[in-house]
Amino acid sequence: MRIMAFLKNLFGATEKGKSVLGVDVGSSSIKVVQIRKEGGVAKLETYGELALGPYADAEIGQATKLSPETVAQGLTDLIREAKVTATDCGVSIPFSRSLVTLIELPRRDDPTEQRTVIELEARKYIPVPITEVQLDWFVVPDPLASAEEEKKKKTVKVLLVAVHNDELTFLQKVIELAKLSATFYEIEIFSTIRAVIEEPVKPVMILDIGASSTKLYIVERGVIAVSHTIPEGGQQVTRTIASTAHIPLAKAESLKKQFGFAPEEGEGIYAKQAIELVFTRIFEDARRVVTQFESATHRVVSSIALTGGGGVTPALGVYAKSRFLLDVQVADPFGKTDAPAFMRPVLQEIGPEFSVAVGLALRKLEEQR
Repeated sequence: MRIMAFLKNLFGATEKGKSVLGVDVGSSSIKVVQIRKEGGVAKLETYGELALGPYADAEIGQATKLSPETVAQGLTDLIREAKVTATDCGVSIPFSRSLVTLIELPRRDDPTEQRTVIELEARKYIPVPITEVQLDWFVVPDPLASAEEEKKKKTVKVLLVAVHNDELTFLQKVIELAKLSATFYEIEIFSTIRAVIEEPVKPVMILDIGASSTKLYIVERGVIAVSHTIPEGGQQVTRTIASTAHIPLAKAESLKKQFGFAPEEGEGIYAKQAIELVFTRIFEDARRVVTQFESATHRVVSSIALTGGGGVTPALGVYAKSRFLLDVQVADPFGKTDAPAFMRPVLQEIGPEFSVAVGLALRKLEEQR
């Protein structure tokens, strides 16, 4: 369990705004970030991470499939250890349990007709009965077209968002049992965009390296233009290290986080070899998606943001630059919060793991306006 609590005594100020909480329930861990607004600034109060592996009699870092009661117990333990005081929260929805896709449909001048067209066409893209999901959508305007040019177009682009009902029920049960109150549930990519994207216009690729998979998004003007899942992540790296070095998974996980790409000799060389093997496959798949996007749109991806648990792998950013020949940044979501200067190195190091939780907390603050 990783815990760091600042709370009011370190800031030396009375509470001026209500504290809010971002809760990121992942397959291998739970993360929380508590912030409040003071003087127009988001103040970081506490954060924490708890591995779910031990709750499933598995190793730390391994993906799990637990009951809502067990996950709620883990969240309750984390809240206690991190000294979380807020109960008002926003909660993440795993990308794997949702559908986000951009489609092009015939334009209708009448809003009611347009809605009907969208809802009918949406059924073609959702691989389960429409009654089993919560469906939302919005029309995405062409950022390069004027209002008049937009009206003359015969088609519109629509972002479809669907979430499995059973996933929402699962998360709602977890939050209820943990005695929290959630005002929204948000698909994790939207939280990540809020926390890490700074480029307002040019296409940017986000590589969210999770435990069991890597999610790839190309974001343009705040809108998801491409989404893609690569079935490898940090868990595969750990397993490869363990297999190569003939060591337990726990030891392999430790080597991965300690050495990453940096070492050339000693026991760390097993970590480097395994990490290169897995990340080479991930990056090759990502490069293919980028090439397809650039060929189809004639627009160039300007930079890459590395986030997720795999984003904290030492020297991963340097390796990624050599593979993509692009500007590569390791996400720093805590950079959007105010925290003690002495904690900045730590927050920058662990930041990629907390992108979703920070993004959720920032949205909660926006609700206070």
